[in-house]
Amino acid sequence: MIKTTISYKKIWKIAYPIILGSIVQNIISVTDTAFLGRVGEIELGAAAIGGVFYLALIMLGFGFSVGTQIIVARRYGENKHNEIGIIIEHSHYFLILLGIVLVIVAKGTMPFIFDKVLESNQVRIATTEYLKYRLFGLLFASVNFGFRAFYIGIAKTKVITWTTIFMALTNVFLDYILIFGNFGFQKYGIAGAAIASVIAEITATIFFIIYTLKFVDIKFFRLFRFEKFNFTLLKRILTVALPMMMQNFISFIGWFFFFLFVEKMGERSLAISNVIRSIYVVMLIPIWGFTSATNTLVSFLIGRQRINEVIPLVIKILKFCIVGVVGIVIINLVIPEKVIAIYTNNPVLIEDSLPALYVISIAAIFLTIGFVLFSGVSGTGMTKASFIIETVVIFMYVFITYILVNIENSKVEYVWSVEIFYGIIIGSFSYLYLKYGKWKDKRI
Repeated sequence: MIKTTISYKKIWKIAYPIILGSIVQNIISVTDTAFLGRVGEIELGAAAIGGVFYLALIMLGFGFSVGTQIIVARRYGENKHNEIGIIIEHSHYFLILLGIVLVIVAKGTMPFIFDKVLESNQVRIATTEYLKYRLFGLLFASVNFGFRAFYIGIAKTKVITWTTIFMALTNVFLDYILIFGNFGFQKYGIAGAAIASVIAEITATIFFIIYTLKFVDIKFFRLFRFEKFNFTLLKRILTVALPMMMQNFISFIGWFFFFLFVEKMGERSLAISNVIRSIYVVMLIPIWGFTSATNTLVSFLIGRQRINEVIPLVIKILKFCIVGVVGIVIINLVIPEKVIAIYTNNPVLIEDSLPALYVISIAAIFLTIGFVLFSGVSGTGMTKASFIIETVVIFMYVFITYILVNIENSKVEYVWSVEIFYGIIIGSFSYLYLKYGKWKDKRI
């Protein structure tokens, strides 16, 4: 049986800073939800709708950065370090332009979208208020994604941890000040959470720039040379990145539809789902770290012509990741009320959220398998294949959610069970592609 020469230590070296960074990054989500949960259920529900809408847009930039990361890892594996800088520069050109376009388009279409799809007038007003400020974070998040692609691509990920720590501390402090109007500041409520998040994104951008200039060998990677714009190079990057962009966008659009369907079940179901979403995102933290490691290491192995190690590597990472997720699941099952109480002090809301918490705890195991295998597919550079897989699975996901909400009138915990289905199907499709698909000769 073929084994991979990449050790658990090497996998952990790449994954753990991303996991730590994700933990800190999600302090932002946890803080926003925890504070707004003490403002009211309307604000809690509106933050869910607005947050997922924002994430659906930002996933376009994130998808592009994952495509860039795969190319950077391939060049690093090929020892073509001098080509990395111009790739990152062109990624930043595109990401900044994308951020500007997304802000303009979202500002113009948001009122029309929410007028048509949200039934609760109070939720609609609060969601619009939140996004009025939050959307400006797209500009700075896009720049941050470019730096993230560089550091993950070269497997130097500790800076991501430090950046997100700095970002999270800023957000927590400003949430406390702006949401409730502490220290003599005006009380902004839900708008305060949005303003705090945007300022936190700005601090992360500044941190990335200063760190890169001070601690990275700029000449070695040919960074910040601002060479002449090369449309051919951008086209090559887009060939890999565009399917990743659409794949991530479609994935979060699916989740956006999920929350739109849940909103029609009532404000209580929406509030429960925002609490569960926040817990769920924390449970996904180890998965994100290991999927980023999977993307980088698979592309690196192919660059080194060690193709036979790819599937054994993915299986090895999968085993590692399951251990981390099971640990979080056990906490949820042992002290569920205390976990939910982090996000709300409403005893009725805590009690009503328990069944959905048990469901997502089971779903997290299946998503671990699905996401790691899926990242193996995208790491091969066959991003068109991963896009097709994601599109098919999300279509099925939204369809089943619609049936559960609008036809079966299911309880909210049964609606959340669609996450189990998602993990099983995307994992099955991805494994079959890695086993039988034509990806071994893919050049990027």
